[in-house]
Amino acid sequence: MFNKKPKKEEQFTPSDLSKLRDKGDKEQRKGQSIFKRFSARRSAQELSKTQIWRRRGFWLMIALAVILLIMWIISMLISQYGDLVISLERPLRSKGIVVAEEPDPAKGVTILSAPKVTEVTNITYEWLPLEELDTKDGSNNGKNYLCYTFYVINNGTETVDYDGDLQIKGVSKSMDEAIRVMVYKNGEPNIYGKHQYKKDADVAETDATLFDSDTSVMKTSTEDFEPGAMDKYTVVAWVEGNDPECINDIMGGYMRMNMLFGIADDEEETSEAQ
Repeated sequence: MFNKKPKKEEQFTPSDLSKLRDKGDKEQRKGQSIFKRFSARRSAQELSKTQIWRRRGFWLMIALAVILLIMWIISMLISQYGDLVISLERPLRSKGIVVAEEPDPAKGVTILSAPKVTEVTNITYEWLPLEELDTKDGSNNGKNYLCYTFYVINNGTETVDYDGDLQIKGVSKSMDEAIRVMVYKNGEPNIYGKHQYKKDADVAETDATLFDSDTSVMKTSTEDFEPGAMDKYTVVAWVEGNDPECINDIMGGYMRMNMLFGIADDEEETSEAQ
């Protein structure tokens, strides 16, 4: 039998050690490179998401700011313009027609607003100081009623015909069901109210003339309104306690009105035909 020749052990030289180290460094650098690429990709994705949320937050803040601005404007308008606003349509303004709280053309403007009534509970017609209502210019509000006097003045150079419409611009809690509105025109008063409780819509309350419509209290017109002429109006409004529809449910409600003046329809049609 032949003895196997012993296998010669390979010697591990310093050169081999250096190569092994270089290989390990390569593997390590490769692993780090893969990790860095993965980490960079992940960081980019997170940064992108952060930017998206920042943009969304920015636009959300802009939207909230716009909403708050709109609410502020609405609140300012509500506080500036009360339960009765007097205004003129543009064609009538172009004729030199103005409105004023005093019978003075120099103090004429294109819009007026009556101060709100701070306390509103039901009263009755007999409680009103009738001898005082149409005697004071401007606001003359009393406890639980609105009273406002103003003038329509021809401050122009033409004779015009004009119409007026006391419009209902807003109602809450069905307050209009028990409201009475008294309008003086040049000292002559008329009282207006809605239809009688649980009766035909064409039947007015016994103490009032029926509202012109669901959106209008009354209408008026003046013909041959010459330069320098003026009409005096006083609007009085209260919650009539004797009305069957004056119940607790309507307390805390409101009815806002706008007295809008414009050129009479027949005059507009004539000017268009010409």
